[in-house]
Amino acid sequence: MASSIWTLVRRLFKQYIYLGDDIDTESAAQRIKGGIWFRGPNVWILAFAIVLASVGLNVNSTAVIIGAMLVSPLMGPIIGIGLGFGTNDVDLLKSAGKNLVVMVIISLLASTIFFILSPLSLVNPTELEARTAPTIYDVLIALFGGLAGILENSRKERGTVLSGVAIATALMPPLCTAGYGLANLNFHFFFGALYLFLINSVFIALATYLMVKYLHFRQASNGLPEITRRRKQIVTAIFILFLVPSIWSAVVLVKENNYERNASYFVETNRVVGPQSYIYDYKIQGRHIDIALAGEPLTDSLRNVFIAKAAQANIKESSITLTEHTFGMSQTQMNSLINEIYTRTDEGMAQHNAQMATLQSRLDSLSLLVGSLSHQTDSLMQLIELPPLPEEELEIK
Repeated sequence: MASSIWTLVRRLFKQYIYLGDDIDTESAAQRIKGGIWFRGPNVWILAFAIVLASVGLNVNSTAVIIGAMLVSPLMGPIIGIGLGFGTNDVDLLKSAGKNLVVMVIISLLASTIFFILSPLSLVNPTELEARTAPTIYDVLIALFGGLAGILENSRKERGTVLSGVAIATALMPPLCTAGYGLANLNFHFFFGALYLFLINSVFIALATYLMVKYLHFRQASNGLPEITRRRKQIVTAIFILFLVPSIWSAVVLVKENNYERNASYFVETNRVVGPQSYIYDYKIQGRHIDIALAGEPLTDSLRNVFIAKAAQANIKESSITLTEHTFGMSQTQMNSLINEIYTRTDEGMAQHNAQMATLQSRLDSLSLLVGSLSHQTDSLMQLIELPPLPEEELEIK
């Protein structure tokens, strides 16, 4: 009984995931080979798309960046490299690699020239900064995006999946950010963005390679001989070289996110530090928090209590900077100043009420005058509207 149920489950599962009837590997290989070239219109389209994406990054416009990614023909050579590895086609591998280099050079030149000539200088380039710190999540996006891309290329009836893959893998913004780094001699932006682009490229190629092997693309007859163990080791080393730093970046990102959430909760629940002192502002940068205090200066005991509470929340004293903004006066002087402010406010309100009473009296007088004039006007209108005398009375007169 159990074996028959398992057989039925396997049959149903295979029915839904089987790819053979919807896949055409020969047509897919020809499409991929035809899409690796960067000559003529493709070069101009790439340059225009790069400038468009650079404008979007320059003005922090996500919509423009997405539009540029839809226009760009960037994925062709990268998928071609994966296909070349998967089918042992050395000619395709060389051509795709050469065109990838051409693509990167064109993109860097176009974006660098734009940012040199652009009159805009962003104070907070958030869209650019987002492309300078790759993590394991970028690896996962590139890997699964590449799997979806090669599978879409292999379908007999293709849909709109490639457009979504182009947006998800985001190959273009890192190159634009690298150009921004060159234009401004900011090598943090340049190397961070270039590393993100390389991560995307390597793992899209890896996804293509895996899917090509899974779908049994036809091997090249005039290509590489059997891939040797040495070459496999080199390819594995390349992927590990890109994977390990990205995993480390992801770990750092998660720790910083947890610290920020924990620090924010601690500050919000400990706004009042002392009887006359409170937190009115704070800023979290990395694993450090700047806290601004207002009110009376903290005593040593209050400061120690605050630091102890922070330690209980796993926030070290060395990661806290307390900045006190005091009034420079005693509590008695402060109370006197506050009472004086209240007194002046009461006097001002009394003057205001007196002025309002005067205006109300004048308004009442004006209302009486208007009422009197209205009464006189009604009497005059009645005189004007008297009925005419009869004709007999007119003849007697």
